[in-house]
Amino acid sequence: MAHLLLVEDDELLRDGLCAQLMHAGHTVEAVSDGDQAHRVLEATRIEGVVLDLGLPLVRGVAMDGIVVLRWIRQRLPHLPVLILTARDDIDDRVQGLNAGADDYLTKPFEMAELLARLAAMLRRSRMPAFGGNLQNDDEPQHRLRIDPQLPVAWLGNDAMELTHREWSLLTLLLKQLGQVVSREEVLALWQHQAPEGGAGSSSNALEVYVHRLRRKLQGSEFTIRNVRGLGYMLELTAL
Repeated sequence: MAHLLLVEDDELLRDGLCAQLMHAGHTVEAVSDGDQAHRVLEATRIEGVVLDLGLPLVRGVAMDGIVVLRWIRQRLPHLPVLILTARDDIDDRVQGLNAGADDYLTKPFEMAELLARLAAMLRRSRMPAFGGNLQNDDEPQHRLRIDPQLPVAWLGNDAMELTHREWSLLTLLLKQLGQVVSREEVLALWQHQAPEGGAGSSSNALEVYVHRLRRKLQGSEFTIRNVRGLGYMLELTAL
């Protein structure tokens, strides 16, 4: 099962869908507009998105499903997205698929079909040919592997539960293993990834994320060391 983001502005439909998806074994973050969707995707490890196209304005700015989908494709190009909408014209379907949707289902719909399409979409997304990363049971347990597109990482054969920011920080540290990564470098990366006005791109927030990553790396050969006045360094403490 997967951790899903449901973006739907109709409260009754959102609550009903959320209950059905959870009954099917998924965990669900449910939001009503594009701005909330951005914030969840920045802070939470999401494995699939169910996205309505007809979303409301946010502070007077148009942020419909196509805008959200393009934002996702810029930042998380392999995150699977299923559009669920009342727009059933062929032009709408073509626009949604061309914008990067993995599947397109129109309302009204049968829940069994939605669940089947979701399962197929998630199954494809986990295959290497589609940007996923299948695990090898023979990998040594100390091996740290990070998916380059999705907020997923493994220590040996154990999946790490990472938020998007934890994943981006760990990716940056691993790319420069044994070298200092400055605070400014991390904050600049987060500022680039965050939506306009996004919160959490501060020095204090960075300390929190470093602390969380240290806890998640406990018991492995990897540790994050503070380099006073310079930044952080990911080190292998044993081989």
